Amino acid sequence: MDAPHARGDRGFTLVELLVVMTVLGVLAAIAIPVFLTQRGRAHDSATQADVSNLGKEVATYWIGGAGPVVLDGSTPGRIAVTDGSSSTFARLTVGSSLPATGASSGLDGAQTWCVALTDPAGNTGTYRYSALDGLEPGDCS
Repeated sequence: MDAPHARGDRGFTLVELLVVMTVLGVLAAIAIPVFLTQRGRAHDSATQADVSNLGKEVATYWIGGAGPVVLDGSTPGRIAVTDGSSSTFARLTVGSSLPATGASSGLDGAQTWCVALTDPAGNTGTYRYSALDGLEPGDCS
């Protein structure tokens, strides 16, 4: 006499395998775009933190009465902020850099300055920090 569970010993049917593979495909189709969106948001958050830090370095020069300031992004991973007599550095996370255009404006005025950083891997990409408006998306054009 056959055991009551003898049929279960033969493995999975083709239909069962197809159902499992379909479910895995649907989950992957949902998860991959969500992952890529989250990755872009992480780059945007890092760029926002970097440009805020850079903006606060520029503000420090103006609070102390120094200025006008010059930005130097020639060294990868940092932006030098100098007024000719002293310098400081704003460190950048991976991906942040000065944009090709609109990187800064008004650096010769205590209330008119604006600095911007970009990360092409981010969803928004470019953020600016200015004396008047603080942190915003966009460049200093």
